[in-house]
Amino acid sequence: MRKEVWFGLSIMGMIVIAIFTLMPAPSDMTNGHLGLLMLALIVLAIMLGFPTAFTLMGMGVMFTWFAYRHVNPDLAVQQTLDLMVQRAYAVMANDVLISVPLFVFMGYLVERANLIDRLFRSLHLAMSRVPGSLAVATIVTCAIFATATGIVGAVVTLMGLLAMPAMLKAGYNVKLAAGSITAGGCLGILIPPSVLLIVYGATAGVSVVKLYAGAFFPGLMLALLYVGYVIVIAKIKPQWAPPLPEQDRTVPLPTYVPAIGRTGRSNAFGGLITALKGRSNAAVPMRVILSQLFVALLPALAFAAVMGFTYQAVTKPTAAETELIEMGSSLNESSYEAGSSDGGLAEPPAEGGLAEPEVEGGLAEPPQEGEAEALSSPPAGDAQTANETAPASPAATQESTTPAQSAEAESVKAPSGFWIAFAIGLAMLAVFYAVLSFARLEIFKMLLGSFFPLALLILAVLGAIVFGLATPTEAAAMGSMGGLLLAAAYRRLNFGVLRESVYLTAKTSAMVCWLFVGSSIFSAAFALLGGQEIINQWVLSMDLTPLQFMILAQVVIFLLGWPLEWTEIIVIFMPIFIPLLPHFNIDPLFFGLLVAMNLQTAFLSPPVAMAAFYLKGVSPPHVTLNQIFLGMLPFMALQVIALIMLYTFPAIGLWLPEVLYK
Repeated sequence: MRKEVWFGLSIMGMIVIAIFTLMPAPSDMTNGHLGLLMLALIVLAIMLGFPTAFTLMGMGVMFTWFAYRHVNPDLAVQQTLDLMVQRAYAVMANDVLISVPLFVFMGYLVERANLIDRLFRSLHLAMSRVPGSLAVATIVTCAIFATATGIVGAVVTLMGLLAMPAMLKAGYNVKLAAGSITAGGCLGILIPPSVLLIVYGATAGVSVVKLYAGAFFPGLMLALLYVGYVIVIAKIKPQWAPPLPEQDRTVPLPTYVPAIGRTGRSNAFGGLITALKGRSNAAVPMRVILSQLFVALLPALAFAAVMGFTYQAVTKPTAAETELIEMGSSLNESSYEAGSSDGGLAEPPAEGGLAEPEVEGGLAEPPQEGEAEALSSPPAGDAQTANETAPASPAATQESTTPAQSAEAESVKAPSGFWIAFAIGLAMLAVFYAVLSFARLEIFKMLLGSFFPLALLILAVLGAIVFGLATPTEAAAMGSMGGLLLAAAYRRLNFGVLRESVYLTAKTSAMVCWLFVGSSIFSAAFALLGGQEIINQWVLSMDLTPLQFMILAQVVIFLLGWPLEWTEIIVIFMPIFIPLLPHFNIDPLFFGLLVAMNLQTAFLSPPVAMAAFYLKGVSPPHVTLNQIFLGMLPFMALQVIALIMLYTFPAIGLWLPEVLYK
């Protein structure tokens, strides 16, 4: 710990030296300089170990009093107290923050449903042939579990207890094992439902729904980078991630397998079909065969359901076509259009409505010259009849065209992309059933019991938010209910689990809410003193391009992640960056995605690096903190690469929100 202590003390010493060097003399100091002094002192106080929330409140109240005292000393105390109450009430009235305790409660319930053990076991068996399978399974498990919980400490601690001994026993390098656990556990910061995105959305005034939609693909990209790095390292240095021995890949098979398939490597689908026809051992009950065949057919049924729903969605007539059909069937509008094109209803043309009454009158005697003049001005009754029959013809014509329009609207063809996806899915399904042995069927059943319930819960919560079926608060409440049902389904729900989950939820939520209250008071004091104006003028005076400003902001956030946690960075420094975004034409949504990916370094960078301390607390004694730090460094480099990719290709984060909410 000596190196870490000296590192932290050196950073604090640099801050103190910078304060005394850059600040002007007391006689020349303005209120704006007091704001910058407050900002530096809050960082120093947090690094010294003072509670963040109450330090923010204390500093904010003290410097707010200074600001008001400079204007009116008699009302300084009253105005300071009024500001405290107003800022605290504004945080209490923020509806977005209601989802924080609900998501946290869902995470603690899922954690205590004991799913992570089954999930890791099934994934590591399913990926046993992948290089570095244990590390890959660890990252995938962390990503799934972090998505469901969003609690970094819980994921890193549980995976440290479960995956760390398994990887060390298999001969994995300590640094690779530690880096996989800590980096995978931190994915919950970015992948929704993320508490960080909720806090950023409430701070920056950005839609949490759009943040969730935008963070999905960047989080997936980062997880794939982690997995790719582990596979490459396992290929280059096999001694760092040796393959699993055969006994660790063995899956116990049910007793009916020898009677149906003779060996566990026999094709399960063909064996079950043969057994269904009655050509197998009669000792196997038909009920067992049908149940196993139903499990084997589940991927095909799910594929058929998804493709059928997608086909209906892509071939459904558009709203514009439906609207035109309804307007075209209107009698008044069609009559008006027909009448206007034929000359109107008041004066029908001689060839239109008057020729027919003449024909009905008689064909034997054609009209004489005198009668022709009479026919040019028909009686009122005949004119009325003509006027009634005239609009009927256009209406009938319109009605006759309506079925054609409907047929045309209903005959929307599926795009070629749908058929390409259908062909790819069908090919994958064929390969799945071709290689589906009885051992793989047992692994698939293990995934059904561990992965798919969690995946359904995640998809239900995120789908309801992303597709606009529910607000984040409503979806969080639904997720909490799903966590209760999941814990009950796995027989882990009891009074002790419920009490502990409620207690931890209240503790975490109180920390977040007090941070918001403290940061709100602190931001108000900073604005009153004019610190924001000084920073704005300083940044604008440098005449930066948007790219240069983005690089500067991300470098500052990256460096702040060393001594501070993400909560402190969001609530203290985001109110400083957000007002500068309109000047550089930067979307706050895109900036938030970059910040969320960047802030993962707050859990992976020394000396704070809470993920390292979580893992150290549950690791064997011979695993040192320096080894954990060294193992996290390559994954930090991957985060920087992902950050550059996201900035270079903004569609990675902005495509889904634009498609869903354009």
